Amino acid sequence: MDLKTFKLLHPVKYYKDYLENNIRPDGRELDELRPLAISFGVVKSADGSAIVKLGNTTVVCGIKAELAAPKALEPRKGFLVPNVELSPVSSPSYRPGPPCDEAQVHSQSLADAINNSRCIDLQDLCISPGKLVWTLYCDLVCLDHDGCVFDAAIIALVAALHTVKLPAIQYNSDTEETDVDTSNLSPLAVHCVPVTTSFVMVSDRLIADPSAEEEKLANTALTVTISDEKMSFFNQSGGDPMNSVTLKKCTDSAVKRERSVKKMIHTILNKLDKPSKMQQ
Repeated sequence: MDLKTFKLLHPVKYYKDYLENNIRPDGRELDELRPLAISFGVVKSADGSAIVKLGNTTVVCGIKAELAAPKALEPRKGFLVPNVELSPVSSPSYRPGPPCDEAQVHSQSLADAINNSRCIDLQDLCISPGKLVWTLYCDLVCLDHDGCVFDAAIIALVAALHTVKLPAIQYNSDTEETDVDTSNLSPLAVHCVPVTTSFVMVSDRLIADPSAEEEKLANTALTVTISDEKMSFFNQSGGDPMNSVTLKKCTDSAVKRERSVKKMIHTILNKLDKPSKMQQ
């Protein structure tokens, strides 16, 4: 029996043989993360955009800003509305049509992670209390699904938020008329860079940044979101609660990634800012 057939018929045994030697079929060590690439401003028609490639997993984020009335109980807060789409081109597992359950869970988790980290202060989106606020519609599309879509999505969303520039608004409360000055743009204030790292347990081995195949074999999945080197969002699905030693290992790895991603985003943005400053 050749290796490909053995993997197809006995996927758990195939992976277990590798894991016993502290290595994975793709050559990575158990705690090794895949390479990350970020590009900014990829969707010219959007108010902010970015694309992230995490290994083979690819997610693009486009943000549109629209004016809206605030909630009556939160008159000074705008809205940030993430929407994740798991495109059929990303994996044979997905079909055209309404968002699947997984996509809806990712959308809600993104909103929770951004809110908990206070990456965006929704009061910064207020134009006139009780009358007018900004709504940021954040559309995220997975183009290639090879595991850790949520990790790639939150990096793509935060990266895209860094590129958002909002026009100056003059609002007349008496006439309720709005004047939009697109020649006067102000960057959105992004207060931190929340970064998520996912882990799974396969054959009682902890694996960081799992591929799609590893996610399918896992009996426990864990996501840790770090912002400013502190945990801001945590979620575990399946399996028994992890012990303190394992949780610390996951948290330490997540903190290292948060530092790395934050440095990458700021370095790229500084390089992009230099040409525009020279033109001024």
